[in-house]
Amino acid sequence: MQLSDVLQYVWGKTCGKRPVAPRVSPHKTWEGTVGGIGTTVLISSLLWWATPFSPWQAGLMALLICLAGFFGGLVLSAIKRDLGAKDWGGSIAGHGGFLDRIDSLCFAAPLFFHITGFCFGTGMDPRPPDWILEWLGR
Repeated sequence: MQLSDVLQYVWGKTCGKRPVAPRVSPHKTWEGTVGGIGTTVLISSLLWWATPFSPWQAGLMALLICLAGFFGGLVLSAIKRDLGAKDWGGSIAGHGGFLDRIDSLCFAAPLFFHITGFCFGTGMDPRPPDWILEWLGR
């Protein structure tokens, strides 16, 4: 998720032209979003061997988590803007502050935990449903 945030920032700074939500987060661009998410999915698919997922599963998980993180960032940016907490601090140069580093995790981390647990088991729950095991080829 953090890789996606950094890559969206880099892609947005280098080629970003069209803002996604100018009133909520004026610096997020379509080019940064698509470039960052696409690059993260590619890297995640190539690093599948370091995960419990197959290459296509790693890419799909990365896509889901990146999309959740993107929407989490937008939602929490809107909330922070409404509360007057937007651009809260200058602890990270070029960024709005510490909250901007973790807002995407608020949506993405629970999604990753529950999807992984539902599809692959976490040790806390019983075996996944048979239709999930068949879909995963297990």
